[in-house]
Amino acid sequence: MSVDQKMDSGRRTLLLATSAAGGAAAVATAVPFVASLTPSERAKAAGAPVEVDVGKLAPGEMMTVEWRGKPVWILRRTEEMLASLDKTDEKVSDPESNKPQQPDYAKNKHRSIKPEYLVAVGICTHLGCSPSEKFKVGAESGMGADWPGGFLCPCHGSIFDLAGRVYSSMPAPDNLEIPPHQYLADTTILVGEDGKA
Repeated sequence: MSVDQKMDSGRRTLLLATSAAGGAAAVATAVPFVASLTPSERAKAAGAPVEVDVGKLAPGEMMTVEWRGKPVWILRRTEEMLASLDKTDEKVSDPESNKPQQPDYAKNKHRSIKPEYLVAVGICTHLGCSPSEKFKVGAESGMGADWPGGFLCPCHGSIFDLAGRVYSSMPAPDNLEIPPHQYLADTTILVGEDGKA
């Protein structure tokens, strides 16, 4: 082997060793960078579906759970509450829920899978305030003698019926949002994931 061939062999070995070391350094640098792009466990949990047991919820009672940082109301409506929806049909701006504020399976008068349970995001569609429950009917509610029950947004006065439908001529432009949800059992609701009604 000549001196030139020995030099070429040495250069080739050095070039291969340098390339291998550079490749290893690039991989070592890329792994933490790529790992930083994946969502954290906290971020995954923030958007994860929430399983809710409504078995202890009495008729006329409401509970609130958090999903994606938003309050989600689950109201177990009484027969009287459900009957009040017929009275508010003429008073609400979108009685047929034509605006896409709910999944297709909740596009009905009750805006729910099961009429008994309303599952709604408790955020006013005007400026994002949280409405208050005004379930007492008539003058006792402080809302007037003909009040059938519903929700009042204290910020700008928008009112919603017991299906989360906004009354006409209110600051809120749309009905309350109905999140995707499904029933895992008769009294177990999974909020945040569609399923078979």
